[in-house]
Amino acid sequence: MKFLSSMDTSASALTAQRLRMDIIANNLANVNTTRSGNVDAEGNVLPYRRQTALFAARPAHEAASFATTLTKAEERLTAPGAGVRVVGIVEDQKPFKMVYDPDHPDAIREGPEAGYVRMPNVNTVTEMVDMISATRAYEANITAINSAKTLAMKALEIGRG
Repeated sequence: MKFLSSMDTSASALTAQRLRMDIIANNLANVNTTRSGNVDAEGNVLPYRRQTALFAARPAHEAASFATTLTKAEERLTAPGAGVRVVGIVEDQKPFKMVYDPDHPDAIREGPEAGYVRMPNVNTVTEMVDMISATRAYEANITAINSAKTLAMKALEIGRG
């Protein structure tokens, strides 16, 4: 049924935006995390790195060969409908913020950066802007689903006579 494809598209966007919100919440929760479990080449403990989700367009359904159709059907089983899909979650490679705090347990002990603490590269203002953007996209897709639902209900009323 073709009228359900618009709902599938919006549903995939809702899923993607929910994942984006989860990642933003994770970034905000770790804004002061100085121990990620990773260590650099010099043995220093690395702080949390900001994460972002990568999205890609999911191609719409199209006429193709049997093999292509079968492959696409398999893809639809795992993630139905056209719309958006999450390609991956990547770490932001921007440098860490350096804060001078020689009493901190994770302060660098030797070298020219002695006394400095590496803090996560998470900017709360950027995260809040991304969160507002994700919220707006989520709301827009809910509106699209409601419009498609209203359209389908109106079409059924036409059939009643």
